[in-house]
Amino acid sequence: MCGFYPAARCPAQEWKNRASESNECFDQTWNAGAIFAALPSVRRSPVSDPSELDPASVTVWGGEERYLLDRATQVPVVHSVAFGYPDFDEWYDVATGVAAGHIYGRNTNPTVAVFEEKVRLLEGGEAVTSASTGMAAISNTLHALLRPGDRVVSVKDTYGGTSLLFTEFLPSFGITCDLIDTTDTAAIETAVSQGCDLLYLETPTNPTLKVLDLRRLIAAGHGVKATVVVDNTFATPMNQLPLALGADLVVHSATKFLGGHADALGGVVVGRADLVKKVYQYREINGATLDPMAAYLLLRGMKTLQIRVERQAENAMAVAVFLEAHPKVTRVNYPGLASHPQHEIAASQMTGFGSMLSFAIEGGLDAVKGFLPHLKLAHRAANLGAVETTVGPPATTSHVECTPQEREALGIPEGLVRYSAGIEHVDDLLADLAQALDAV
Repeated sequence: MCGFYPAARCPAQEWKNRASESNECFDQTWNAGAIFAALPSVRRSPVSDPSELDPASVTVWGGEERYLLDRATQVPVVHSVAFGYPDFDEWYDVATGVAAGHIYGRNTNPTVAVFEEKVRLLEGGEAVTSASTGMAAISNTLHALLRPGDRVVSVKDTYGGTSLLFTEFLPSFGITCDLIDTTDTAAIETAVSQGCDLLYLETPTNPTLKVLDLRRLIAAGHGVKATVVVDNTFATPMNQLPLALGADLVVHSATKFLGGHADALGGVVVGRADLVKKVYQYREINGATLDPMAAYLLLRGMKTLQIRVERQAENAMAVAVFLEAHPKVTRVNYPGLASHPQHEIAASQMTGFGSMLSFAIEGGLDAVKGFLPHLKLAHRAANLGAVETTVGPPATTSHVECTPQEREALGIPEGLVRYSAGIEHVDDLLADLAQALDAV
């Protein structure tokens, strides 16, 4: 048994199986064409065979040794904007992608490269690139891969910023975006079968915690030769590996669980090398570059990713069970509950259910307004995935960009509370929730 995970679904073994497959595929890709060799972030790190390691060990060691300097045990923060070459031929080889190296900070950076490689190893992808924020990673991916006349199929329950890309920004470029009922898998499959260039999935969803059947939907997407992109921010590679299920690309808001300390913005895209190359080239020219100091902070946070995610998920399950039994709570959304409509799907494709949940209090938005100020062990803030518990309604967090009418159309009630469980002692979290609910 691995921590809180079911014994039958040990994440370490599943991760090792995927990592082994990924390395074989990556070797073939690299030897076949040295795809964008100027990006050291896609080269293998000295921890070159992650199948030998548990993912908890990769979070600590993966990708780091190459850039350690003068016997340092930690990756340095390289703030240099440019990287010099006294020899023209060497410089030219790096600049044209014949040899690995760095040229200019907007393109690549040593500290950023280590962060990228660590994520690549954990997700089991062929290649990786990063961006300044999670939304930069998502928007760069969509803009890099789509052209006027293309059609996107997605679901109604995506993150608010992503949803606005589909409803406002992409249509202005002549790209059709159809958002389907998240819980109707057959309807999504039908929409895909009618023509689809890119299928965008987010699971579990933000903030309703709905779970999509990745195996079915990825198969549907590939059936019409669509590119399948999965937002894995909520699950993290500790709980879910979309690439192992057949997805082409995975995106993360690294600001959330990967960093885990609410002190650095970042995004990352990992998956098929040919697709990542397109995203990298788009990001390189459009300039949404991940800052080296942010990359360092994300790296530092990732070293404790496994133990943070385990503790947070244990707390979230206890909180969800407590809330489900509370007379003032009318609804609890958490994939780990047997009452969750997609619990069986979650159990089949996830190795843990994560730390995110949402719930509704009797009395709606007025009750929420009375409840939030009484919480003592929670930041009332627009963030998630940090070591501290963070709460807030969608109107001020995930879907602040949307109007009340748009949130209603997306099936998000105004009285919903999003709860990101931290690593505090669970007894303290339950006591805090109890007193805050009593005060409503």
